[in-house]
Amino acid sequence: MRRCGFRLMVVLVSAAGFFLTLNGCGGSPHSPDSQPIQHVVVIFQENRTPDNLFQDPVLIARGADIVSSGVNSKGQVIPLSPIDLGTTGSNPQNYDLSHSHRAFVSMYNGGKMDGADLIGCYPTANCPPDPNLQFKYVKPSDVRPYFQLAERYTFGDRMFQTNQGPSFPAHQFIISGTSAPTATSNLFAAENTIGGLIAGCIALPGTIVALIDPSGEESSSQYPCFEHPTLTDLLDFTGVSWRYYTPSAGSIWTGPDAIRHICQPETRHRKLVCTGRAWSNVIIPQTKVLTDIANNQLASVSWVIPGGRASDHAEGNDGSGPSWVASIVNAIGNSPYWSNTAIIITWDDWGGWYDHVAPPQVLVNCEQWGCGYAYGFRVPLIIVSPYAKAAYISHVQHDFGSILRFIEEDFGLPSLGYADNYADDLSDCFNFNQTPLKFQAIPAPVSAEQFLNDRRPSTDPDDD
Repeated sequence: MRRCGFRLMVVLVSAAGFFLTLNGCGGSPHSPDSQPIQHVVVIFQENRTPDNLFQDPVLIARGADIVSSGVNSKGQVIPLSPIDLGTTGSNPQNYDLSHSHRAFVSMYNGGKMDGADLIGCYPTANCPPDPNLQFKYVKPSDVRPYFQLAERYTFGDRMFQTNQGPSFPAHQFIISGTSAPTATSNLFAAENTIGGLIAGCIALPGTIVALIDPSGEESSSQYPCFEHPTLTDLLDFTGVSWRYYTPSAGSIWTGPDAIRHICQPETRHRKLVCTGRAWSNVIIPQTKVLTDIANNQLASVSWVIPGGRASDHAEGNDGSGPSWVASIVNAIGNSPYWSNTAIIITWDDWGGWYDHVAPPQVLVNCEQWGCGYAYGFRVPLIIVSPYAKAAYISHVQHDFGSILRFIEEDFGLPSLGYADNYADDLSDCFNFNQTPLKFQAIPAPVSAEQFLNDRRPSTDPDDD
């Protein structure tokens, strides 16, 4: 893919926004005839690793690096045992595992990847008396739509979350390639927020998030409202449409609510709310992505965040995540959008589950970007498109910055200079010279109509 030889120049002029200057090639959206991909949809699920979610014999036979056992801190080999994806079934998923930065450090253990058994379980009342709660794999029958997508299109077994921690910073990285509090800071927001259930720039006073420094220490904290450029700024500046579909404002899963110039918080009726012009692109609830596709209103770039029940998040999901993802893929596949769309499906963090592959580098005490907080553990990656390589296993190193860089190059945008500047561009996953793949619907137990007609209040994560 083409890589523009220019960088983004940013001048922060106020808490309300940036002046953006583009130097070099590009700076305007591509012609509809110049690129085969005119729509990118990023589906961001929750808290899984390849070893946990993709015990798929077909992928393994093709060479996907997925194992069926792990090693604990005592040097014991622990076979992975089955668990239901949701909260019902013969072995329900009613507990959660820590996936804080501290949990990352424990499991990583200097690259030995043998500390998963040191990761805590909660809520304690739901934790079964099993010493190997972290060494589980999801029953293949529960995730059949995922297997079909991964087998038919491209599956990545070297996709790493960029950050070494939980959901709140991960959802910052997926829109901007950083969780830094300012454009030039060498700190990163490292954890989920504490002090209230509402996050971002509309969080209650007293809410804080821990910041990690280049030495890898969480040495400070601040209110969880940041100010730096995001990919959405580049899209706005060049006239490329975008939408961010999410269950609610104020969730740790709603990345734009923590960017001041997007949110522009104001107090109305004694409550902080986001009021920015760009905030109008944050679409609530997330199910509207299905109606936008049906009504030919899909933006050029979309992020799709699930509700809690369909999130795959441990402890609280009802097992409908694979159906939710399939409903979006089927909606696009059965529409005119199929011919020019790339759907990128990944998960925001590892969720505390065992995975055997050590991250490629953990930088501390250095001057490079990412010192102290890059990179995190593997998460699954599926790329669906008529131009995705069919039945392909990507062993190339990817991270969340790869998704941003793919979008930047596809739409002729500069680099933000964060994770995107150091990542690959997913080019090994595509073949734009191949005969476009014909879409085949993905069967799923829960239909799109059921998601659209579900009137229950949308659920957000309790804390991660």
